[in-house]
Amino acid sequence: MTTTLITGANKGLGLQTARRLTRAGHTVYLGARDARRGARAARAVGARPLLLDVADDDSVATAVEQVREHTGHLDVLVNNAGVAGPMRTADEVTAADMLAVYDTNVFGAVRVTQAFLPLLHRSASPVVVNVSSGLGSLAVAADPAAHASLVPLWISSLPYNSSKAALNMVTVLYARALPRMRINAVDPGHTATDLNGHTGAKSVEQGADIIVRMASIGPDGPTGGYYTADGPMPW
Repeated sequence: MTTTLITGANKGLGLQTARRLTRAGHTVYLGARDARRGARAARAVGARPLLLDVADDDSVATAVEQVREHTGHLDVLVNNAGVAGPMRTADEVTAADMLAVYDTNVFGAVRVTQAFLPLLHRSASPVVVNVSSGLGSLAVAADPAAHASLVPLWISSLPYNSSKAALNMVTVLYARALPRMRINAVDPGHTATDLNGHTGAKSVEQGADIIVRMASIGPDGPTGGYYTADGPMPW
């Protein structure tokens, strides 16, 4: 069984992923930036709470030390923490809007991955799962109507969509740089979470399927890919 860390896991997809993995017998660190909510969520699913704000270098460094002291290694990292950002038309979005979203969705994933690399290198079969979105697909953005079967509800959000496209590139380049690791991006689909005011058509149980699947792959699994529950997603 693996030792797994899930960021932003006190609710939504992160919490459901933690629930599924702990039920399967894995040791799960439930990362949350609010200590009380994180502890409550961890108790509910049998995970270990870990205070972790992906946008704060000191918080990430402290979390690394705690995992190092407890287990000495990390097998699976799920970069799930994300924010939606303001819903404005592209011409109304400011650089400050972009920076706020990127600091969690892109820089946060890089910050956490980079900090936990030494512990991942100690694993016999390290895995990283970056929770992306079909809204980050350039192919879909170029022609949403032609890809409606993949992304039934396409939303134009410059900060969010572009941050997920950037996360996809981060995924590919990490996979090339670290061939011993299995590093992939996943699209859970339009899932009902706080991120979208619970308007998504899929349940968190359905959305978590692809996260759990890719978090559970072995050393012969794919790497550098972008996947939905039904198969590869076009970049």
